Amino acid sequence: MRKLILCAFILLSLKSFAQQTEQDAIKQTISTMFNAMRKGDSTMLRSTFAKGIVFQGVASKKDGKVSLETENPDDFIKMVGTPHKGVYDERVTFADIKIDGPLASVWAPYKFYLDDKYSHCGVDVFQLMKTNDGWKIIYIVDTRRKDNCPE
Repeated sequence: MRKLILCAFILLSLKSFAQQTEQDAIKQTISTMFNAMRKGDSTMLRSTFAKGIVFQGVASKKDGKVSLETENPDDFIKMVGTPHKGVYDERVTFADIKIDGPLASVWAPYKFYLDDKYSHCGVDVFQLMKTNDGWKIIYIVDTRRKDNCPE
């Protein structure tokens, strides 16, 4: 009986360890994306994205209506890689990571700074896919606002 309990404990520990390792790899992919933004490195940025990535934003209009805006990922990559004033510094907190085999979903509140000057905040939601080259971002949707920032 003790051997059976010990085996069950070991198997549960291994599963927990594997889950944590996958979460670390997912966080690393997203962190690499933000490091690329800070460095202005479009090659590094593109390496975190899967082919066909989708960018969207949920925006509140002045009239109170909410809209879904789709952005061109190539425009974003070009903007990051084009010399510009200031450092794009998006600071995230990994609030929740869910994994089901090769699919992961990440909820990440953020605050965005240009250099050290606060610009806006919101939540990034990432969908990632595990590929032969590791975890790649396949979808990003976010919110943006100036106040009521998540902590």
